[in-house]
Amino acid sequence: MTTNDDSGSAPKPPAKDPWDLPDVSDLTIGVLGGTGPQGRGLAYRFARAGQRVIIGSRAADRAEAAAAELGNGVRGTDNAGCARESDVVIVAVPWDGHAATLESLRAELAGKLVVDCVNPLGFDKKGAYALKPEEGSAAEQAAALLPDSRVTAAFHHLSAVLLQDETIEEIDTDVLVLGETRADTDIVQALAGRIPGMRGIFAGRLRGAHQVEALVANLISVNRRYKAHAGLRTTDV
Repeated sequence: MTTNDDSGSAPKPPAKDPWDLPDVSDLTIGVLGGTGPQGRGLAYRFARAGQRVIIGSRAADRAEAAAAELGNGVRGTDNAGCARESDVVIVAVPWDGHAATLESLRAELAGKLVVDCVNPLGFDKKGAYALKPEEGSAAEQAAALLPDSRVTAAFHHLSAVLLQDETIEEIDTDVLVLGETRADTDIVQALAGRIPGMRGIFAGRLRGAHQVEALVANLISVNRRYKAHAGLRTTDV
């Protein structure tokens, strides 16, 4: 009987350890929308963990002022400069400015790893509810608008209050990471792991981003009922 070895075909390589993640400590992290609560919080946590961080805003002076308040070596500039000077760019802008911001930065974001953490939400007297963009999700909209970038989705379910609280040493939560290329999602998972208490968990391709973004509406309801800053943990992983 002929075996694979007999036929001369190479044996399959062992499966890659999903927790074997790259060293990302030398990467410069840019945060578009870095003057808003979520952007400021992420910038602060990454800078506190030792990453080089640049925050961007439509107005450079606003970004510079916010960077000075954050300290920890954070720099501020306009959005275009932030995109150009960063290795990984986190998109933390308001949903209503998402498309216009990314369209205006298509050239600066070409070749960059882009991490979209925008949650398309609406609000009425019943509370928060998820919106569904024409492309399917904010992350898929980003991918459509940035064909020359490597778009991933992550950091949706983090409390801006906890991120900005200097008295909190660890953020007890998992970060769901979605993307089309495992090498890119590995980088984002590793970045999440730079923040004490966090883990980055691979959660599928960008087509699954809508339900991840939409879950924020449920977390808002949880937080209102229990006066909390709820996050997520993935069991048995």
